Amino acid sequence: SSGEKVYMLGDIVHNEDVVKQIRKSGIRKISGLTCGRSKALLIRAHGADLATLNLASRLGYKIIDATCPMVKEIQNIAHSMEEKGFQVIIIGDKKHDEVRGIVGHLKGQALIIDNAHDLPLNRLKAIKKAAVVVQSTQNMDLALKIVENLKKIIPELSFFNTICKPTRIRQEEIKKMPLKNDVIIIIGSKKSANTKRLHEIAASLNRKSHWITSKNDIRRDWFRGTRKVGITAGASTPDSTTRDIIEYIKKL
Repeated sequence: SSGEKVYMLGDIVHNEDVVKQIRKSGIRKISGLTCGRSKALLIRAHGADLATLNLASRLGYKIIDATCPMVKEIQNIAHSMEEKGFQVIIIGDKKHDEVRGIVGHLKGQALIIDNAHDLPLNRLKAIKKAAVVVQSTQNMDLALKIVENLKKIIPELSFFNTICKPTRIRQEEIKKMPLKNDVIIIIGSKKSANTKRLHEIAASLNRKSHWITSKNDIRRDWFRGTRKVGITAGASTPDSTTRDIIEYIKKL
């Protein structure tokens, strides 16, 4: 507002349409921080680690924090439980920006677990008390399964179910929708973790489940002999994209 140029490290959310709109509005994407005088840094929905925030401040950037409130809450829980002497365990994708941001709010090492079968048993057996948080867009069933397994190994376990509400609702819907419809369409970016999960759940229940990013991906032959189509979208998919696709499929 006061004439600063606005910059962003990476994409605001994992959705190409939103990223294009952001670019049109004049916000520039950068790969690293330089001198921040008369520049603003927009922190993305996935959050950022403390080192990045501190460096940006030192370099003179004005910080605009667009971290998702749920992600902020996870960062705060992880930090406060670590202060109380708990080993922090994060259920999530090791390489995901949100998980990196949570890790970057801790002094010590977090343990990141991304599947229920391949647990690092030696490390886990050495832990007396742990606090478990979950990446906000994780698969609920997977997270609960991992926690069940951890409870058998760690004497004192505090579990914080930090999967965000829209993700939970969509995952509940996607367990029913593929059984009630002939074809399932899931709309969202190929970079989107929560869209990927919706597709995995849907495809396991109905093999006519298709993951698309725009109406250009739609093929007419998917709908041959189809009476009912179920449509859902990932958390970062704009409503306008979803509405466009619904109208297009209705015409087909």
